[in-house]
Amino acid sequence: MDIKPRVLAIIPAYNEEECIVETVQELLSVSPDTDYVVINDGSRDSTAALCREHGFNMVDLPVNSGLTVGFQTGMKYALRNGYDYAIQFDADGQHRPEYIKSLLEKAVDVDADIVIGSRFVTEKKSHSARMIGSRLITSIIRLTTGKTINDPTSGMRMFNHRMIREFATDDSLNPEPESVSLLIRRGARVEEVQVEMRERQAGESYLNLSRSISYMVRACTSILFVQWFR
Repeated sequence: MDIKPRVLAIIPAYNEEECIVETVQELLSVSPDTDYVVINDGSRDSTAALCREHGFNMVDLPVNSGLTVGFQTGMKYALRNGYDYAIQFDADGQHRPEYIKSLLEKAVDVDADIVIGSRFVTEKKSHSARMIGSRLITSIIRLTTGKTINDPTSGMRMFNHRMIREFATDDSLNPEPESVSLLIRRGARVEEVQVEMRERQAGESYLNLSRSISYMVRACTSILFVQWFR
């Protein structure tokens, strides 16, 4: 009898009181074989209270520490609890749980270390400012690794056990394109699966225009220069 891989959805959440209940309940309904953990990143609203009220599995960080710490906390949880795969899953409703199966099948079929839920495997990018930045990051990753990543800024990524261990034990890694690029250079196999994503269901995105520009500049600089010294 084949043993199903154990999959953990890591859901970092900061001030997501308007979305968190619906996000977790949809995950439980659509992908019941996927375990989850909400990483409450020091939210100042009722995110933690709602998780407790609904009996959600939660790690409650005492202060806001940022996405990297929240994600690494989830990876440490996955490692300690023996999960085969972990998927980064947004709390704001943008990621659709029906695609978890496709990402897992791809990871298992080709023994991929990372599978990205990509909006642009079969679909074309728009010509918006954000997509110009995405194209630039794609080009720089291809230049430095030889690998084409069509959707490098997608936050929906599945990691196998080897990558879980890497992120849980190496504090220099973050859930961003520069770490994907670095891991490719270290020999990780990265694949993409076409998905569709929704707009944020409620609340406000952290990435306004100025932060989006800063994000793109930092990612490109890190891929081109900083990582060669790591």
